[in-house]
Amino acid sequence: MLTRDKILQEMQGEHPNIVIEPFFIECLGSDSYDLHLDDTLLVYKDTIPAGMKPAIPYDKAYFDELRKNPNVDGMRDWFIPANQGRDYYEDYCLHPEKYDTRNLKCLLNPFEEKETVEIKIPEQGLILSPFVGYLGSTLEYTETHNIFPFIDGKSTIGRNFTLVHYTAGRGDRGFCGTWTLEINTRYPTVVKPGMRIGQIYYTESNGGMTTEYGSALGSHYKGQIKPTAAKPLKHDQCILDYLKKREATQTK
Repeated sequence: MLTRDKILQEMQGEHPNIVIEPFFIECLGSDSYDLHLDDTLLVYKDTIPAGMKPAIPYDKAYFDELRKNPNVDGMRDWFIPANQGRDYYEDYCLHPEKYDTRNLKCLLNPFEEKETVEIKIPEQGLILSPFVGYLGSTLEYTETHNIFPFIDGKSTIGRNFTLVHYTAGRGDRGFCGTWTLEINTRYPTVVKPGMRIGQIYYTESNGGMTTEYGSALGSHYKGQIKPTAAKPLKHDQCILDYLKKREATQTK
């Protein structure tokens, strides 16, 4: 793992192995650089039950007062206000299963394109729901050459029970772009643009030179800027052929 001094060294020269933009020395730790949340989130449209809000603008005075008032139900805030005689919150109280994200109407199919809804994080903050998955992105654009990057959440973020990636914390040699974050919270949680959301680490290559990310057919996200939705997952033909051969062998 690269130390602070080694990271700075690899950022020098006409063709640096590490690029971080913007870069601020005060965000560089002993062996990592702190990454910050940009101001845009995406959610998959089909994962938002009809009548529910994917997120709520944070108003400190309002929520401080809400906590003091035992007679006010904060669940109502997650629902679109009643309109033309339809009250989504009352409907939720009667039929909570319709608003449960385990409902098959919220199905995610990794093999299909997905329609997304964009959410801007206001300066005062946004409250994320524990029942929604969000795609965010780092404010920082990074490049790595001849070095492998990987990211993880900040300790304080973890202690607030917020995840910033699902299995996608490891980058590739040659990756260039902002990092898409797969954000999920355990409780309603406030996020703000520019907050410290994670850390990027670097490890040196051990072995011969390899092709850089972007030259392979499976390099879907090279050069991505802002949150990027999942590309449709494809089967490898070699694996499909193997499964057919295995099935033929087992049926003999």
